[in-house]
Amino acid sequence: MGKITREKFKTWGNVFDNFTLRNLFKLSSQGHFEEMKSPISIGKEANVFSAETEDGKLIAVKIYRLQNCDFNKMYDYIKYDARYVNLKAKRREIIFSWAQREFRNILKSREAGVRVPLPLQCTHNILLMEYIGDKEPAPKLKDAYPEDPKKFMDKTFDYMKKMYKAGLVHGDLSEFNILNWKDKPVFIDISQGTITRSINAEELLVRDIKNMCRFAKKMGLEYDKEEIKKMIKG
Repeated sequence: MGKITREKFKTWGNVFDNFTLRNLFKLSSQGHFEEMKSPISIGKEANVFSAETEDGKLIAVKIYRLQNCDFNKMYDYIKYDARYVNLKAKRREIIFSWAQREFRNILKSREAGVRVPLPLQCTHNILLMEYIGDKEPAPKLKDAYPEDPKKFMDKTFDYMKKMYKAGLVHGDLSEFNILNWKDKPVFIDISQGTITRSINAEELLVRDIKNMCRFAKKMGLEYDKEEIKKMIKG
């Protein structure tokens, strides 16, 4: 089985660097998954793939690129997070901390009652999570408007409130980072999320609210941004 699995990973050699390939193989050998399947999303800083487990279930594998990512931008955000004040401005250390921060933020959000993918494992630049979807991955909100926009937005703002009450701000919330799964929101991509005592938390919260009110308007809904802010911080 080891040789077969290693051969399978060689087929991804033109996608991942050797360090990432070694760690993917290690995670596979530990039983987290058997085989990488197909891309779910391709982003500026990370790619997300589906992978199949031994029992035939799917998980999501998010891989932060060690090359060709704007780690300086990552550092500009994470340096304000009170949890990472001693972080050195070194590429790999920043990227590894960025992945770890997403893992911690997802776990914290889930504990607060927010629907997010269940975090499974974080190793260096690789994050394993629950796969949201059936055979096809759940669509992003930008590609699948809800049948009941008001109910969807009410739940979205409720999740934002729960995150804030738990001491966390998403920091990059928009229709690009919310899945519409069975007409209910699932928050994703929380690597930019920060704790509320960070000095840029208020700025990020205001931006999140602005983004969601803007998108709600596309669906014919009007919200007062200041009222939403009071509700979330209430």
